[in-house]
Amino acid sequence: MSEDSERADDAGYTAFVERCWGPNLRVATLLVGNRHRAEELLQDCLVKLYPKWRRVSRSGNPDAYLRRMLANGRVSWWRRRRREQLVADPPDHAGPDADGEPYDELRQALLSLPPRQRAVVVLRHYADLSERDVAAALGCTVGTVKSQNSRALDKLRGLLTSRTDQGAKA
Repeated sequence: MSEDSERADDAGYTAFVERCWGPNLRVATLLVGNRHRAEELLQDCLVKLYPKWRRVSRSGNPDAYLRRMLANGRVSWWRRRRREQLVADPPDHAGPDADGEPYDELRQALLSLPPRQRAVVVLRHYADLSERDVAAALGCTVGTVKSQNSRALDKLRGLLTSRTDQGAKA
């Protein structure tokens, strides 16, 4: 590989990262529920993407490739973190949100979804991908995307309706 083509690849990768950082950070934040973890997830994915950049950029859709990496990376984190972490003195109550942002009802409802359903909802409705694109990003069938989306939306409606009803009664 010539030095000029290597520089062009590096420049293309840098331009891609600058262009996609904001939108993919928002997607990652919705996937993991915490901006700091989302930044870490996105950085991990971008580091893993760099050695593959030449092949991925020539495939024509590096954005879809990165979204799939984010979704898969989220599932991998979830699997690693599922183990209990024992502490000497458990807290009496949950602390404030790590981001310091006020709790958002929809965000909290999203966080209550299983990881696969959350990924489908975020990619389908927030990232505005088609069912086919979501299926490609998650490595599943369009039918799975449809069923997971339906179940997730039903659960979200139930959660948000019950919270609204509780707020009206208070």
